[in-house]
Amino acid sequence: MNALALATAYFKAWNARDAGAVVATFAESGTYSDPTTSGPLTGAAIGAYATSLWQAFPDLSFEIRSAAEAGVNKVVAEWLMSGTNTGSFAGLPPTGRKVSVPGVDVLETGADGVRAVTGYFDSGLVPKQLGLQVLVQPHALGPFAFGNSVTVQSGRKTKPGAFSITTIWNDSARDSEIREMSAATAREMLQMDGFIGLTLVRAGGRGITITAWEKPEDARQLMRSGAHRDAMARFWTELGDAAFTSVWTPAYFNPLWVRCRACGKMNDHAKVAGQCACGASLPDAPAFF
Repeated sequence: MNALALATAYFKAWNARDAGAVVATFAESGTYSDPTTSGPLTGAAIGAYATSLWQAFPDLSFEIRSAAEAGVNKVVAEWLMSGTNTGSFAGLPPTGRKVSVPGVDVLETGADGVRAVTGYFDSGLVPKQLGLQVLVQPHALGPFAFGNSVTVQSGRKTKPGAFSITTIWNDSARDSEIREMSAATAREMLQMDGFIGLTLVRAGGRGITITAWEKPEDARQLMRSGAHRDAMARFWTELGDAAFTSVWTPAYFNPLWVRCRACGKMNDHAKVAGQCACGASLPDAPAFF
């Protein structure tokens, strides 16, 4: 089979969404890589990668815009990848949005099959088209470490009477697993008495969870949470390198200041009962946490 015929069989297998057929087009030591793979994949890992894409985009397809031989045993194919996100992508729930990403594959072939596929495309297009944030930043810069965060709020505007803080250090390869367990725990916390809100931060090789409660004893409900209990069991057996938990009570709270949209003055929202001295009503006070 010549190089162009091998390339045709390769893309046909992708469009048939047949992982076994995709892997079968490769030589025994053949490799696949693109901007999202963090290095070359071989054998079954190629099939697993393809399957993960089909799970996120069950109707994924490649429209081949052009394909031509570019020297001996080499094909350059220009394509447009399309699909609808109806499955989990990067550990996130489906958005239902469609994606359309142009790209190019360079295939190197031999008598034993495809020896290498190198894909080139803008890896930021898929998350952008799904409405996800794409943040470019260093891991660290001098004494500063960078990461990401998420907040969950119950809607309660009660002034917090306690904060529970948990910190876990773990290998970054386990981040997505910890994120999923944290999300499951947060969903249970939304149903707990006295839960106000939480913020999760991931930076500098550690994850920090800060949770606001109405009373210190409210935090004890976590010990009865199935998701939290499962996460702790995973930590003690394999997940994470170090960790601590704690409960803090505030020494004092300064007033919650809210700016008047009419005159621009900042107001102690509770003291003025939501009414600025200029006569205008203040915006609703946000939750403390």
